[in-house]
Amino acid sequence: MTDTRLNAAVTLPGEDFSRVALTAEAVGLLRKLWAQHGPLMFHQSGGCCDGSAPMCYPAGEFLTGDSDVLLGRFDLCADDGGGSGSADDGGQPLEFWMSREQFRYWSHTHLTVDVVQGRGSGFSVEAPEGKRFLIRSTLMDWPV
Repeated sequence: MTDTRLNAAVTLPGEDFSRVALTAEAVGLLRKLWAQHGPLMFHQSGGCCDGSAPMCYPAGEFLTGDSDVLLGRFDLCADDGGGSGSADDGGQPLEFWMSREQFRYWSHTHLTVDVVQGRGSGFSVEAPEGKRFLIRSTLMDWPV
């Protein structure tokens, strides 16, 4: 696994650091899935079973609201995550959402979305690929 990561654009008011990133392997799989399904999004809940895994859906398929926090936006065409969107979709970014309740628990961590072999939830678009997304977290060393 390479150490190259794509950082999300900052979305939380008052913050100047990215809270979430994608490994190079995750970017590669997401580009493939984007070509198959169109624009995508992530949602990280705190529920049981697959609730601890990030779920990838076609954009808008999972409805977000006041009970969710937008942690970042990814430009899958950029090398640094600073832009917005993909060349094939008119600039729509891939958004990473988390339930507000889960964010209270994980607010002190930086999240990196990675890919491993194996089947996750049937609801997440990568399941038929024989792969699943997972979160690798590290404690942040700055005040939150």
